[in-house]
Amino acid sequence: MNIKQTEEQYFMKTYKRADLIVKKAKNQFIWDTSGKKYLDFFSGISVCNLGHSHPAVIKAAKKQLNDFAHISNLYYAPSQIELGKELIKKGFGKRVFFSNSGAEANECAIKIARKRGLENGGRYEIISFKKSFHGRTLAALAATGQEKFHAPFKPMIEKFVFADFNDIESVKNLISDKTCAIMAEVIQGEGGIAAANAEFLKGLRQICDENNLLLIFDEIQCGMGRTGKFYAFQNFDIKPDIATLAKSLANGLPLAATIAQEKAEDIFHYGDHGSTFGGNPVSCAAALAVLKTMDAKFLNNVLKMSKYLREQLAQLAKKHNCIKEILGIGLMLGIALDKNGKDIVGACLKKGLIINCVQDTIIRLLPPLTITNKDADAAVKILDEVLNQ
Repeated sequence: MNIKQTEEQYFMKTYKRADLIVKKAKNQFIWDTSGKKYLDFFSGISVCNLGHSHPAVIKAAKKQLNDFAHISNLYYAPSQIELGKELIKKGFGKRVFFSNSGAEANECAIKIARKRGLENGGRYEIISFKKSFHGRTLAALAATGQEKFHAPFKPMIEKFVFADFNDIESVKNLISDKTCAIMAEVIQGEGGIAAANAEFLKGLRQICDENNLLLIFDEIQCGMGRTGKFYAFQNFDIKPDIATLAKSLANGLPLAATIAQEKAEDIFHYGDHGSTFGGNPVSCAAALAVLKTMDAKFLNNVLKMSKYLREQLAQLAKKHNCIKEILGIGLMLGIALDKNGKDIVGACLKKGLIINCVQDTIIRLLPPLTITNKDADAAVKILDEVLNQ
């Protein structure tokens, strides 16, 4: 029985996999079992931001693994405590809670908002946004503004209401005496690489300040250097009350963080929340290596590469009328098409380029933040060849 038949027999049918069996991955490349080499412009959905098998991450994880892998959160793990301190030193937050995934980080943020709201007049309603995506657990799913994700699991957890992204008036119209928080992605990933504008984000901050609400920014996909800043919101000179990180925090190992400012830092008390594997020492050691690597020089190079790649994509758009617009910030980019992009993704894979499509017509590019001009040229060349077909 081959691996595809084994998967078909034993796995729940939750993933529609591409025809690619991975043998190894290094830097910006993946190799399949036949030895074919692929240029990865997806990074495991913005997880391997430092590229695959980064030596500093591997070294840190191995060192920690040799000492111990798990001790439970009833005791102190030095790598976990040190990571918390280093995260706060990145310019945001007072306290942190570690979990394993983006959905869990957002669940934690939702619980903080609900607890604070209930203690301040019985508030429990959270405003989120249409086309948003916050995770697969029930509360994170309820906060997701896409009906296709809700349909199989109704009735949803109450109460989340959905405003129009980048429309501050639609947010104001939803404010009530039950509102406790506003939750937004700075760039909607699954929603089509839609970036918030500065006026909108500042408007959200003002609404929260005026109404004593928490502002939650989901940075699961757009954070960790992807926009050329550690947090995407740092591009707009604004701070939320809570920010959530995951995906690339440990560059391939499971780790997430919910980081709170003053208004949210002391809402939880002992026993209010917890996680068996959250802040796993091995993942935390890996994340410390990630943070050390993402210095100012590294982030400046992300901006440099973003500019170069956008320039090449702009030239591509001039050649192909099916390209309507280039979307996104930094190295979180989208190619908006006037047609379905599924076949383009499949054709690129056959030619050795790994990309993705969201909202049917948006080609999503999430390359490792370590790519070079040569990699950008190679990716655009394949896209050009496929679009010519």
